[in-house]
Amino acid sequence: MPLAAVAGRRARVPRWLRRTSGPLLLLAVWEVLSASGALPAHILAPPATIARVGADLVADGSLPSAMLVSLQRVALGLLLGLVVGVGLALLSGLFRAGEDLVDASVQMLRTVPFVGLIPLFIIWFGIGETPKVAIITLGVTFPLYLNVYAGIRGVDAQLIEAGESLGLSRWGLVRHVVLPGALPGAMTGLRFSLGIAWLALVFAEQVNADSGIGFLMVQARDFLRTDVIVVCLIVYAFLGLLADFIVRALERLLLQWRPTFTGR
Repeated sequence: MPLAAVAGRRARVPRWLRRTSGPLLLLAVWEVLSASGALPAHILAPPATIARVGADLVADGSLPSAMLVSLQRVALGLLLGLVVGVGLALLSGLFRAGEDLVDASVQMLRTVPFVGLIPLFIIWFGIGETPKVAIITLGVTFPLYLNVYAGIRGVDAQLIEAGESLGLSRWGLVRHVVLPGALPGAMTGLRFSLGIAWLALVFAEQVNADSGIGFLMVQARDFLRTDVIVVCLIVYAFLGLLADFIVRALERLLLQWRPTFTGR
């Protein structure tokens, strides 16, 4: 079949429908397996039960309040990670002396699993909110650092020479050449960091939490409520997807000057 005909057929089907067909098919298979008894409810509750339980959690206010607490933790950890990761990347990427001082230490620390530092954080910071935010901050910092640093060092040297020939000062080169050139890498790092932030939150909220989505999951685990656990996992996935959507929209806004291939 000619490529033009295939493209025409795709154009007639809304893209949102194509993108949702996979998850909808997965839900249908899940429901069929549950209804046939191949997937027992004590192993994994059926989608209809999960939807009802989710509605009940929303109605009694427990899920919205847990989401608010978890969002606050992620937002604070992400903000601190942005400041630390981008700051270190600028110091290391823009200055050779900064690279000598910072990069080796960061490369060494990033190989340490941040989850393995939870016992130390509990000893240092107690069992309150501080260790939870610290875990998220640590998880966010390294992807941002690596991508911003790589973006800065990946700027074309010919662009630097062109800026110097036009009389740009060092700050002018950084502002008009280096930082815009590093922006795509920074946005990629932000997307990675958001994914890791939600992963870190799952571990963080297992640390003696008395609120948040992770707290609901711990309670559900103690009572063998797979339906509540799946609701919490769906909420984690939805929040992560929403955060990624926001970053992608920000990418389209900030990187309008960079044409890219969008698929066929």
